[in-house]
Amino acid sequence: MSAPSDSSIAVVGPGAIGTAVAVALHEVGRTPLLCGRTLRERLTLEDGDRLVTVPGPVRVDPAQIGHTVDLVLLAVKTTQIEAAGAWLAALCGQDTVVCVLQNGVEQVERVARQASHGKIVPAVVWFPAQAQPDGSVRLRGEMRLSLPDTSDARVVAEMLQDTRCRVEVSASFHALAWRKLLQNAVAGLMALTHRRSGMFGRSDIAELALAYLRECLAVARAEGAQLGDEVPREILDKFQASPADMGTSILTDREAGRPLEWDVRNDVIARRGRARGIPTPISDVLVPLLAAASDGPG
Repeated sequence: MSAPSDSSIAVVGPGAIGTAVAVALHEVGRTPLLCGRTLRERLTLEDGDRLVTVPGPVRVDPAQIGHTVDLVLLAVKTTQIEAAGAWLAALCGQDTVVCVLQNGVEQVERVARQASHGKIVPAVVWFPAQAQPDGSVRLRGEMRLSLPDTSDARVVAEMLQDTRCRVEVSASFHALAWRKLLQNAVAGLMALTHRRSGMFGRSDIAELALAYLRECLAVARAEGAQLGDEVPREILDKFQASPADMGTSILTDREAGRPLEWDVRNDVIARRGRARGIPTPISDVLVPLLAAASDGPG
């Protein structure tokens, strides 16, 4: 079944992930409304040797939005959720589905504080997209999303049907979300070292990464995520197999001097560990360092 022709979609936060999803929709004739902080005439995605453009403009004033939409794809960082509240108020009606394209396992709780209307669907984003200095976005892998097996999630899957973005609706979403959290957590080491994926080729960093991933795995299992002993090694192998210059969003933010998502990517492990009585000695060192790198002072 194709997405309804009279449906309306908005992308809030046309950064790296938001641009990639907007391109996927535009390519099949479902160009979304673009909403963000910076006025731009178009979005540009670099896909190998090809450039794909989505016409704008990017809207910057929620007060100028005169109608609600069927689907909001919320692609702002978790540090920007509060600022996105005005967009959610303008775009969401009682039946609007809000798909949260963010890191972490606390998406629903955090977005619900800013969305009095709408049905919130968490998502796991599996594809790498990197913002470039000229404002374009570089896509470095096939696009894939994982969603929970719910009726609201199936609305998102229908809207993205026949696009380049593959959507998997999974009964094992809880485990998938925690697996991605482990991947995001260990990527925090890149923000602290100002190094890219190539650093995981060092034996000392690989040893530290494995120890940290196993600590995170213990917390994930206590939270009900069914993940096997092999997961830490698989995640490290993925980093080691990536191009040496592959970055991550938390490193991009660190390099730009922006606030870091240390709370939802790393502190969540320590917080949930304390609540479950699970020691998290590596988190207890990494989290203050990431928090200081993000928030200062100094």
